[in-house]
Amino acid sequence: MDAAFESVFAFLFKYRPFVFEKGTVALGVAWPGLVLALGGGVAAITVYLYLRSPGKLHPADRGVLTVLRLGVVGLLTFVLLRPLLVVASVVPQQNFLAIVVDDSRSMQVADADGRARAAVVKEMFGAEGGDVARALADRFKLRFFRFDGATERVEAVDGLAFAGTRTAVGQALEHARQELSAVPLAGMVLVSDGADNSDAALTEPLLRLKASGLPVYTVGVGRERFSKDIALGRVETPRRVLKGSTLVVELYIGHSGFGGQTVPVQVESDGRIVSTEQVVLPRGGETATVPVQFPADEAGPRLFRFHVPPQPGELVKENNTREALIIVEGGRQKILYFEGEPRFEFKFVRRAVADDQNLQVVGFMRMAENNYGRYQVESPDELAAGFPSTREELFGYHGLILGSVEASFFTQDQLRMIGEFVSQRGGGLLMLGGRHAFAQGGYGETAVADALPVVIPPLDPVDGSPSATEIKVEPTPVGVSHPATQIATTLEASADRWEALPPLTTVTPIRDVKPGASTLLSGTATTADDRVVVLAAQRYGRGRSLALPIQDSWLWQMHAEIPIDDPTHERFWQQLLRWLVSGAPDRVMVMPSEDRVGLGRSVTLAAEVSDSAYLRLNGAEVRARLTSPSGVERDLTLEWAVDEDGRYEVDFVADERGLYSFTVEAGTRDGVVGDNRGYVYAADPTDEFFESELRAETLQRIAEETGGRYYTQRTLGGLPEDVQYTESGTTVREEKDLWDMPVVFFLLVTLLAAEWGYRRLRGLV
Repeated sequence: MDAAFESVFAFLFKYRPFVFEKGTVALGVAWPGLVLALGGGVAAITVYLYLRSPGKLHPADRGVLTVLRLGVVGLLTFVLLRPLLVVASVVPQQNFLAIVVDDSRSMQVADADGRARAAVVKEMFGAEGGDVARALADRFKLRFFRFDGATERVEAVDGLAFAGTRTAVGQALEHARQELSAVPLAGMVLVSDGADNSDAALTEPLLRLKASGLPVYTVGVGRERFSKDIALGRVETPRRVLKGSTLVVELYIGHSGFGGQTVPVQVESDGRIVSTEQVVLPRGGETATVPVQFPADEAGPRLFRFHVPPQPGELVKENNTREALIIVEGGRQKILYFEGEPRFEFKFVRRAVADDQNLQVVGFMRMAENNYGRYQVESPDELAAGFPSTREELFGYHGLILGSVEASFFTQDQLRMIGEFVSQRGGGLLMLGGRHAFAQGGYGETAVADALPVVIPPLDPVDGSPSATEIKVEPTPVGVSHPATQIATTLEASADRWEALPPLTTVTPIRDVKPGASTLLSGTATTADDRVVVLAAQRYGRGRSLALPIQDSWLWQMHAEIPIDDPTHERFWQQLLRWLVSGAPDRVMVMPSEDRVGLGRSVTLAAEVSDSAYLRLNGAEVRARLTSPSGVERDLTLEWAVDEDGRYEVDFVADERGLYSFTVEAGTRDGVVGDNRGYVYAADPTDEFFESELRAETLQRIAEETGGRYYTQRTLGGLPEDVQYTESGTTVREEKDLWDMPVVFFLLVTLLAAEWGYRRLRGLV
């Protein structure tokens, strides 16, 4: 409520609005019925005299004068009734008042009339505090609390450092309530910007405060809207990628005061800039969505820093940067490519990734009836019996490519096994177009169709072989920035390259994708306006699946318009297959609760353990060797989380700045299951500077739900008076006269003056 309005209200009605909210109206006269009867009689006589008075008064004059005189009678009756405002008031120095002060880093923001919020808080409630602090100390025994992620008692606010890395408002209020539960507590004063960034909800603490009858008087410090600011939203990146992959990450840039301006967005790693994008910030304060492409070309844990250089006039610069830890894996991911007939696509796909040190495509092709060729197998026994017939054998691969091979080639168990390869094992499945793929291959009612991202249409019976349709391929809006479809070093160059590529052909036209799937590439037939799906993707269980219903991507290598040294075909298949198998789990997977944590925070180190069929394995012995940034090693034992199969957990505190590494090993009585490595980066957190504007709505909610009131720096002067009117603590009932309110006198004078003025105007005096 505006301070000027409150001042005017208190002048007219003697007391501030909050006093009326807390009190109840009563009558101080012993016989109110007699006074009302007297007032009613006088009113009746007044009406009678005006209606029956001699003279030639116009009816309108009689009506106006009657109303004015009745107003005077009503006011006099109100005064004679002696109205009172009955409120509960605390007994001076017999009650405690908790002052709960936000001690987090966001209080260092200098947006409180040009000063830091912390300085304003100390000025309000410090030892040298002003009138408000002294008035509170005169009425109450003050108890001070500081809070960030935790809460503790302090003697005064002058020594607070305002360096906390979390703001947990609900926990602070509950802690103060419990600590002072044995004393007469009149209420709490919460001093904060309201920017709660804890994981706990406010609902439960507020319900307990309301049930206890404890009002919370909230004091908001800071601005609700920064005049000039740029803030990076949360950055979602994959935890693990293959070395050499090109990543595309979408950044969300919020801003105020910079609409229409161009700012650079930089991606840094190991102190060097690996990518820069120039972004024009939208007008009207809208959030900008910026896809940023950058390479992951060095193996190991990589800390990527996404950054917008501070701009002139920015109030908060710490929220211009986000960091993400990505594990760049240098090992080879093994993919099985099964082709049902000899064709160029088989040769050129394998050739495209032959030099890729992180992809191994094992080829298995049917040359003729009962005649198969094996390529790049690791042992004489691999695929010697044909396509894998057991889950253990198939699940040893990270990805599976199905070419032009009919569904009837597989047994029903093998078809189910392929579906489970994606959903259960977490592998990647890619189906290519061809004479015996999709509908032509009879996959429409199989478990493989369930795993694919496209809707396989019913097969129309036709004579002879299906005809090929030429289509011009182009990326969809989703595909423009998808990592699987980046065929050049920048997003712009990739889009230009797609436009220049020659058309391909399909004999398996697909037009619909499943709900939740994404179309990355689409095509238009060169002979008709018929748009078809060229590349679609979806998550299926733990894995991924792709549908690429074209049969001759090799033309992007061998077409007459393509230069001999053009790398587009190789880059397309490398990016596509890297994305297909990226994130495919091993039998032991390490999953810390957070990849980047604040110093002193607890981290849950979790591991998922599976058997050879990738079913979750309980009863394993799981240990971790944890290495701190300083090189200190210690062994941890992970305990089975009984509420989830195959999950094992242990907690540790990241109390050193830098990179923590850990190797997790799992085993059973039958032998070793496997091992894996993981990382956590601990650093000074910057969460306090994101969304650090004053959250007035949060503070207002706290006050309203507990029976308190919300104040700003301008309205804080009313706090000492308001807080004394409470039902909590040691109180007495006070009766405050309302009959002598200045507004009553002003109304009485106004009515009498209006009657005299009206008579004078109408010539009646």
